[in-house]
Amino acid sequence: MSATHTPGRRHTVVDSPYGPLTLVASDGVLAGLYMTGQRHRPDEETFGEEDPRPFGETARQLDAYFAGELTEFDLPLHLDGTPFQRAVWAELLRIPYGETRSYGELARTLGSPGASRAVGLANGRNPVGIIVPCHRVLGASGGLTGYGGGLDRKQRLLAFERGEEDAVPALF
Repeated sequence: MSATHTPGRRHTVVDSPYGPLTLVASDGVLAGLYMTGQRHRPDEETFGEEDPRPFGETARQLDAYFAGELTEFDLPLHLDGTPFQRAVWAELLRIPYGETRSYGELARTLGSPGASRAVGLANGRNPVGIIVPCHRVLGASGGLTGYGGGLDRKQRLLAFERGEEDAVPALF
C-alpha cells in the first residue's frame, strides 16, 4: 500500500535537538514519534500522506519541552500494541520528568516481578518516544541500557531533564 493510500494516517517531520522527528497520526491522534535511525521504526509507507495539520499541538508541546518550559505532555495518544505493551507504556507515562525507574521496578509495579525482560522488550517497542518517556528507564544497576533512538540520545535526554548545563539540547 503506498503512503498516499494509507487510510486515516498522516505524518510530518519536525526538527528537534535530537535530530528530525517523524510524527504519525492515526485518525488525527498521535500514534508515532520516530527518530532517524530508530530501531523498530515502521516502514515509511505506513505513515500515510504528509500533512502537518494534525500535529500543531504536538509540535508546540515538543518545542516547549525542548525549551525546558514543559515537563509533562498533555496530548491524546493512540498507542497500538498488545495489552501488556500498553500497560508498560502507561507506566512510562507515570515516571516524572527528570526521574528514572529500572525495568525491574516497572515489572514489580505491573504485578509481574519476574517480567523485567518483557518490560524491556515492550519499552523498546514504544511507538511514541520522548512523549511516552521510555528514555527514563535504566538497567538494574542504574546504567544506561538499550534505547531505540541510540544510547547517546538517551544519555542526552536524561541529562537535559536533570538540568545539567552541558546537556542543553543542540541539533544532533
